[in-house]
Amino acid sequence: MAGHSQYKNIMFRKGKQDKMRSKIFSKLAREITVAAKAGVPDPSSNARLRLAIQNARAENLPKDNIERAIKKASAADGANFETIRYEGYGPAGVAVIVEALTDNRARTAPVVRAAFAKFGGNLGETGSVAFMFHHVGEIIYPLSKASADAVMEAAIDAGADDATSDGHHSIICSFEALHEVSSALATKFGEAESVKMVWKPSVMAPLDDFDKAETLMRLVDTLDEDDDVQNVFINAEFSDDVAAKLNPPEE
Repeated sequence: MAGHSQYKNIMFRKGKQDKMRSKIFSKLAREITVAAKAGVPDPSSNARLRLAIQNARAENLPKDNIERAIKKASAADGANFETIRYEGYGPAGVAVIVEALTDNRARTAPVVRAAFAKFGGNLGETGSVAFMFHHVGEIIYPLSKASADAVMEAAIDAGADDATSDGHHSIICSFEALHEVSSALATKFGEAESVKMVWKPSVMAPLDDFDKAETLMRLVDTLDEDDDVQNVFINAEFSDDVAAKLNPPEE
C-alpha cells in the first residue's frame, strides 16, 4: 500500500545517515551547544537542552562529547548560532523544508540555494511550503518495546494526538505537550529512541517516477551533507516500487 511508503522513506534516509556518523555527531553537538546557550546549561531546567541530550544519547554520542558541547556554550569566544528555516520545491514538485543552525547566513544560504538549483528544485520564501506541514513533537520507540495497542493507549493517556506503528512506534503531540508526553511514556516504556520537533506533512506528493525520486534523494543527501543543515523534511510519498528501488534489501 502506498501509505506504507512513508516509513520506507524514513528507512532510506536512516540508511544514508548511518554512513554519515561523524557528521551526525557534529550536528548533535552543535544543537546541544546552541540549546545550552539559549537557556541554562542544566537539562533539568532547559527543555531544549534536555531533548538535545536525549537525542544525542540515542545516537550513541559519547558522554565526553556531550559535556564538551555544553561547556562550549559558556566559552567567551564561542560562535553565535541562529536557527534558520529554508523552504522550497524539489523534483516533481515535492515540498522541502530545511532547518539550519548557522553562524553565518551569507555562507549557508548560497549553499542551500545551489543544492536546490543543481537538482531541479527552487528555493522559495519562508512560508512557501510550510502550510503543507504541521510542526509537531514526535516520539519514536522500536516495535519491540510494546504492542501497537499498548503504545496507542499509553499515548492517549499521556495526552498525545496520534500514534502509529509501521516499522517503529511514532507518537505525535503538540510542541507544548512534548515534554509532558515524552516523560509519561518514558515512565512506562523507558527512554525513547528520539524525541524531537518535526515537520510532519499534511499534504502528500505522490511520487512513482524512480528517476525523479532518485534526484530528490540526491538533493536531500546534498543538503544533509552540509554542516550547517540540521534536518531536512519532504512530503514525498513514494510508491512501493520506487521505495523498494531506493532502499534495496541488504545482501
